[in-house]
Amino acid sequence: MTIAYLCLGSNVGDRAATMGLALGVLARAGLTIRARSSLYETPPWGPIPQGPYLNQVVEVESPVPARSLLVLALLVEHMLGRYRPNEVRFGPRRIDIDILLFGTQKVQEEDLEIPHPRLLERAFALVPLTEIAPEIRICGVRAADALAGLDQSGIEKVPADRA
Repeated sequence: MTIAYLCLGSNVGDRAATMGLALGVLARAGLTIRARSSLYETPPWGPIPQGPYLNQVVEVESPVPARSLLVLALLVEHMLGRYRPNEVRFGPRRIDIDILLFGTQKVQEEDLEIPHPRLLERAFALVPLTEIAPEIRICGVRAADALAGLDQSGIEKVPADRA
C-alpha cells in the first residue's frame, strides 16, 4: 500500500454532495481513506469567470500504482458527470480529483506528474493538505512554509454544520 494525497474540488451543482459521492466510490473501489481535511470554499483559479469551489484533501492508502490511481480518479470524475473533452481548460467543473502526492514517488509523464506540478503554488490545495499533514514535505520544501508565502485570501473553512 502506498500513501497518497488527493485533492477534490467542485464548483457546479451540489458541491459537497458530489465530493461525498466521489469519496464513497473511491473507497468502494479499494482505497482506504485515512484522513480527510475540512471542506474549504475557495475562489476560482484561472482566467475563466465562475463560481467558488469547495476543496478538500484526503489521505488514502492505495493498493494500486499511481497510473491506476489516475485511471480510477478519471473514471470517478466521468461517472459523476465530468466530460473533460467538452470542457474549457480551468473552467467550471462538477468534480475534479487530482493526485497531489503518491508516497515519495516522482512521476513525469505527459498526462501524469507527481508531485502535482503546481502544488506549491496553490493555496487552495495546500491549506487542506497542511490541515491533515502539517509537516509534509514536497520536493524538500515543507508545505506549510510554501503556504506561508502564498495569498490565502478568500479561502474559508466551511463550518461542519454547513458541510
